[in-house]
Order: sequence, then structure tokens, then C-alpha cells
Amino acid sequence: MDLQKQDLQQQSAPAVSELRASDAERDRIADILHDALAEGRLTADEHAERVEGVLRAKTVGELDVFIRDLPAAHRQGPGSSPAPAPPRPTAGAVPIDPDDNVVAVFSGAVRKGRWRAGRRIHAYAVFGSVEIDLSEALFDHQQVVVKSFAIFGSVEIRVPENVSLRGTGSGVLGSFEVDTLDSGDPQAPIVYVDGWAVLGSIEARPKRGKVVADILDRVQRKVDRSLRKHLGH
Repeated sequence: MDLQKQDLQQQSAPAVSELRASDAERDRIADILHDALAEGRLTADEHAERVEGVLRAKTVGELDVFIRDLPAAHRQGPGSSPAPAPPRPTAGAVPIDPDDNVVAVFSGAVRKGRWRAGRRIHAYAVFGSVEIDLSEALFDHQQVVVKSFAIFGSVEIRVPENVSLRGTGSGVLGSFEVDTLDSGDPQAPIVYVDGWAVLGSIEARPKRGKVVADILDRVQRKVDRSLRKHLGH
């Protein structure tokens, strides 16, 4: 019976190519196409046509079609797992003192929109709530630490879904929940959430549909430089 159940589970499990594609996977395929354009492997018309197809793609298999004839596809395909981010920041990469403090004592504090994220952010929620939304933030550094303390309060952290997210903390009669996330871009920011909650909660999750624009801007600038060099400007 167990073998029969296992066979049925294997038959019902969808193939990787049939899985629904995420926005982060579409972004990674678009980056590969940008690089192929800069290297002269694709014409401008081919690039535009493929990028349009990537935006319409629904599954991982549909994305694979647009890079199948490019070398990058054979180094790491859309269905392969990206290299995981390290569980802790690099020694000396993040200062001990915070660049920014977000404090809520018997109140609420919100940091969101287009703001510049420092290397270390401290969040304190004491009988209050703190919301830190990094989905539209500017990342000047690849490694960012959010040190959180929730005492009879809550700290909620949101990140764009094309960064890596790691968490190390605990709760005392409270909850500490961080959704581990790995970006397909090795140069993407890594957000480390640390701290503890006492009769409170700390939560960190990706904000679906939000991506770090700066990563895409960096890729576009690289393409523009390559095109100018190719055209002799």
C-alpha cells in the first residue's frame, strides 16, 4: 500500500517546468536577456520580443524557452535553486551602532516608501507597533541587519521578493517568524532579521510583486554602457 501511495504522489506531483513562475524568476530571465543583448547575442528586436514574452509567461517551462539557446541557461536554468545566502552577515560588514532607529512606545511607528536603508536598523516596539517596509527602499549596501525588540508589541518587516531574507531570533511567550527567502541574483541585498519578542511578535516576509528597482537599474546601466561601447560612442 505504501508503495502504491508513493507512486500516486510521484505521478500527481507537477514537473518543475509546470510550476507557476514568480516575479523574481521573470526578473532573473529578463536580466539574462539584457546581458545577451549587451554581448551581441540578441538583436534589439529579438530582445524586445523575448522580454515581452517573459512578462506574459505563466510557468517556469515557458520562461525556459526564451533563454534555451543562450549560454547562461546552461549555467543555471530557471528551475534550478540559487546559491543560498549565508545565515549570518560577513564579519565586519555591518557596524555595531545602528544607522537608523525606529521606536514605538505606546504608539505606532512606520518607515516605508522610497527611503535609504542603512546597514543596521534597530526597531523597538514597547506596547506599540513598528512597521518597516523595505519594498521600495534604496539599498546602498548588500547586507542589511534589522535588529528587532518587541515587548508587549509587534514589529512587522516587509522586503521585496528579489532579495534574500534570513532570520535569527526567539520569542518568550511571543512569536518570532521570518520567511527564509533566496534571491536568484548573487548581487542582491541580503536582509538579516535578528532579535527577540517578549509577549509580542516579530514577523518578516516578502512583499509579493515588489522588487528592488536598483538591481534592475544597475543591469540597465551595464547594458547601456555596453551598447555605447559597441556603437563607438
